[in-house]
Amino acid sequence: MATKQTLKAAPRARTGSGRLNQMRKEGWLPSVIYGRNTENVNLKVDAKTFAELLAHSTSDNILINLDVEGQGVRLAFLQSIQHDAISGAALHADFLAIDEKTEITAHIPVHLNGEPAGVKAGGVVEQYVHTLEIVCLPNDLPDTIEVDVTGLGVGASLHISELGLPKGVKATHAGDVVVAHVGVPGAGLEETPAA
Repeated sequence: MATKQTLKAAPRARTGSGRLNQMRKEGWLPSVIYGRNTENVNLKVDAKTFAELLAHSTSDNILINLDVEGQGVRLAFLQSIQHDAISGAALHADFLAIDEKTEITAHIPVHLNGEPAGVKAGGVVEQYVHTLEIVCLPNDLPDTIEVDVTGLGVGASLHISELGLPKGVKATHAGDVVVAHVGVPGAGLEETPAA
């Protein structure tokens, strides 16, 4: 399950691109927290701490205990990050205010583990779903979805319904969507007759 990170934040009154750029030069990352039954609050977080948090995270789905100066700790889900097109540095972060009883939607990486039996027999494994959209409560949020594919033979497919998702986690796509398939190399290519 995803671990909750703690991040200190402070309210910010400054807005406008010039003031936000100055804030960034001072080492702050402008951000906002919003959600149902809560008003939007403009915040600033330490840019270096935020970058370290991203660097040590195993996925883009990060639950954060946002420790807002003068307001206490709020559970939040990192909703989006705006990056500088040239440097790649974070320019702004959006946090979704949540509680432990509110379902969240997240995109979780799907990792195939093991060598399929079909590959040993000369087949080729093709992964069609690399990231799966799921819905779950914050405490049920997985970092990744690990799938054992050693039993897949040539011509076999793995569907979303066969993933064995953790308790409390539901896929948003239909169960018959193919995640991976073991095919025959060169299948579908027409042979051209020799001249």
